[in-house]
Amino acid sequence: MNPILKNVLAVVGGILGGGLLNSLLVSLGPSIIPLPEGADVSNMENLADAMSLFGPENFIFPFLGHALGTLFGAYVAARLAANNHMKFALGIGVFFLLGGISAVIMLGGPLWFKVMDLALAYIPMGWLGGKLAMNSINAD
Repeated sequence: MNPILKNVLAVVGGILGGGLLNSLLVSLGPSIIPLPEGADVSNMENLADAMSLFGPENFIFPFLGHALGTLFGAYVAARLAANNHMKFALGIGVFFLLGGISAVIMLGGPLWFKVMDLALAYIPMGWLGGKLAMNSINAD
C-alpha cells in the first residue's frame, strides 16, 4: 500500500477509534455514577450550566474517556502508520488536546479538572500509545 495513503488511514483510524472510545466512556459514566439532582446534560448549553452541580466523582468518566480515547487513538494511528510512528501518535494526542481545550472553553468546569485533564489526558497518553505501538511493532 502507498505509504501516504497508509498514513492518512492511520490518522483517520486513530481519530475515529479514539473518538468512539471517548464517546462510549463519557456516555457510560452517568449510568455508573448518577448525575446530580437537576443536572440536564441534553445539550452543550445545559451541560455547561450543570457543571457547577457536579462533584469530583462526576468527572471520573469524562477524564477516562479523554485519556483512554487518546491512548487508543494514538496506538491505532502509530500501529497503522507506514513510518514516523511516534509522530503520528503524538499528532493524535495534539488533535484530542485541541478538542479538550475547546471543551474547556465551551463548558468550563472546576480548575482542578481542567488542569488535570489538559495536562494528563492528551499528550502523555499520546506518547504512551505510541510507545505501546512501537513495542508491539518491534515484537512482530
